[in-house]
Amino acid sequence: MANKNKNLNAAARAKKDKFYTQLEDIENELRHYREFFIGKTIFCNCDDPFESNFFKYFAAKFNDLELKKLITASYADSPVAGQEIVLPGFEDGRKGYLFEVDELRDWNGDGREDLNDVQYAIEHGIYKKRQLTGDLKYCAGDFRSRELIDLLKVADVVVTNPPFSVFREFIATMIAANKKFLVVGNINAITYKEIFPLIMQDKLWLGYGFRGGDPCFRVPNDYESDTRFWIDDSGQRWRSFGNLHWYTNIETEKRFWDIPLYKKYSPEKYPRYDNYDAIEVSKTAEIPVDYFGVMGVPITFLDKYNPNQFEIVGCTYSYGDFGGHADGTAWGAKINGKDIYKRIFIRRRDNGAE
Repeated sequence: MANKNKNLNAAARAKKDKFYTQLEDIENELRHYREFFIGKTIFCNCDDPFESNFFKYFAAKFNDLELKKLITASYADSPVAGQEIVLPGFEDGRKGYLFEVDELRDWNGDGREDLNDVQYAIEHGIYKKRQLTGDLKYCAGDFRSRELIDLLKVADVVVTNPPFSVFREFIATMIAANKKFLVVGNINAITYKEIFPLIMQDKLWLGYGFRGGDPCFRVPNDYESDTRFWIDDSGQRWRSFGNLHWYTNIETEKRFWDIPLYKKYSPEKYPRYDNYDAIEVSKTAEIPVDYFGVMGVPITFLDKYNPNQFEIVGCTYSYGDFGGHADGTAWGAKINGKDIYKRIFIRRRDNGAE
């Protein structure tokens, strides 16, 4: 077991999956779900409390949201061991730990209950914690381990930034557990064969989204530099990841807002694909008001998608009846022999009825 976990830890480090979401971005999204969170047990199952702003957000708002409990699990590869000051009980920071918060008080005596009290409670061992052991397959603190799977039974909702390299497995785990969730993922995950059917079946949709669509994440100091990487004046390392979004199965007001349509259809403006019976619509804002057949739209359409207004019938680079060959290989749409980037195929639900 020791050798297996050692290998798994090494693999996890090699994937560079430690991306820490900024508190501002978390606050901007989670404010839309305030009523839903009230009275719930929140599980942040990919979060070291020393590093995770998800944990800090919910711990600081514990009383405001009248939370029943906040649970967080740190992976066995936690960076706590790298701290200049090793906290009591965390001499070996590479062990996975489970934290449970069931109250927030003015722990530091400054007359307020805020993030400073959260930090104080962590540093002084006030919050309940226990060491995780993992199992024969997964390291301690891995969301797929039996310990953390069992904790899903007591949690009402999972909120976290799961490792991008295992995003498919993470969503599958949440669906199998019939759990409500709000998580960060790459927009391109929409067309994954494990993800797209959930979107078609109305079991998964996009949240409100990051401001600007390209958030930056704090990364460990050993993160390798590339074109999306930089170091700030304090020496902290940062990286952007292109177009990320929030994925959820929690109802939002946003997803039932109609997309305003005003463009007129013409064969010249909306060419047909060579290999699919649909027209090309290059921008969501260009969806014609007077066309009721199948249309191919960019994957960013899902940010505006209203299931009462449109039906999703397939996508390119996916699998199944729409978007793939019988042998399971994926394909892309073409116009005049030229490949078109990933497209979702949609159709109006009203069929022209006004």
